[in-house]
Amino acid sequence: MSLPSPIILAFDTSAAFCAAAVLVGDQIVAQAEEHMAKGQAERLIGLCQELLQSAGLDFKNLSAVGVGIGPGNFTGIRISASAARGLALGLGIPAVGVSGFDALRLGTSGPCACAIAARRDQLYLEVFDGEIAQKPILVHADELPEFKGPLVGATGQAPRHQGAVSIARLTAERYQHTPPRPAPLYLRPADAAPARDAPPVILP
Repeated sequence: MSLPSPIILAFDTSAAFCAAAVLVGDQIVAQAEEHMAKGQAERLIGLCQELLQSAGLDFKNLSAVGVGIGPGNFTGIRISASAARGLALGLGIPAVGVSGFDALRLGTSGPCACAIAARRDQLYLEVFDGEIAQKPILVHADELPEFKGPLVGATGQAPRHQGAVSIARLTAERYQHTPPRPAPLYLRPADAAPARDAPPVILP
């Protein structure tokens, strides 16, 4: 018996978690979110494999891969974006990058603002007027700009769907439209301290 189409694997490691979901047709057949501060690189593919197996599927059954591209943890986003690109290349299927703002907004109609927690009491924020999303910004949690509609996500109301589930559903809508390769969405540079030692002197 043939399986419903599409079959989507989606995952996200943009924060202190490793999350994945499997969509078959219009049904989420497996999902999981494991909280972890580190170790996503070692856990991600194993978690995806476990979810696929629990649904009686394999990587070769996939129609597309969806991945959360941030904003969020610099290293975590690179881990999942690289994994999505590698799977897509190896399986010969599309990979779709989905921003955290789009994932939060899924299921919410009309104007809203979507917020993702950042460090130092800051938020990544994207304001959506019902038709067009403004360019995302990094703001202090106490200095939110004015906007219409609810605030969804950090410090606001809960989204309608868990992140990886939203990514899977949005991927199902987008994967047949020749999506670009998933690219990380960074709103600030990685936290990397400059070297304290002076660079070596190059002798002539």
